[in-house]
Amino acid sequence: MIDRLMTRIHSHRRGKAQSTRPPSGRLASWISYTPEEVTTLIVRLGKEGLSSSEVGLRLRDEYGIPLVRPIAGRKMSEVLREGGIERALPEDLNNLLIRAKGLQEHLKVHTADRKNVRSLELLEAKVHQLSKYYKREGKLPPTWKYSAVVAQLS
Repeated sequence: MIDRLMTRIHSHRRGKAQSTRPPSGRLASWISYTPEEVTTLIVRLGKEGLSSSEVGLRLRDEYGIPLVRPIAGRKMSEVLREGGIERALPEDLNNLLIRAKGLQEHLKVHTADRKNVRSLELLEAKVHQLSKYYKREGKLPPTWKYSAVVAQLS
């Protein structure tokens, strides 16, 4: 049973609480959008500069679309890729790099903050783990390497 539950990487606790997805992958009865309307909506929101998670939140909150896949027949990332919108880095890796950059700036000012030195080490371990996964999946070039300079550029 424990194997199926999500756990946190750097602690001995289970994962954080989170919102639950709709229970089934079927099309909701209240949705009146066609697949073409949904794909144009996704591409338009992506061209506005929103990330894929922000597009999903906007679709859920403003348009009442809980899931894209039952309507469009494919994932939102595939719709964005076909629309010509693809980010240089995957969104979760980019978010980790932004957090690492913030921690590095904090540590430049507060050099004796040992707790955040440790949290930066853990964050960099997550970056290395995620980058290995994306290299294996082909979403990052094999020569991509994390360094403090990379975090400053994102």
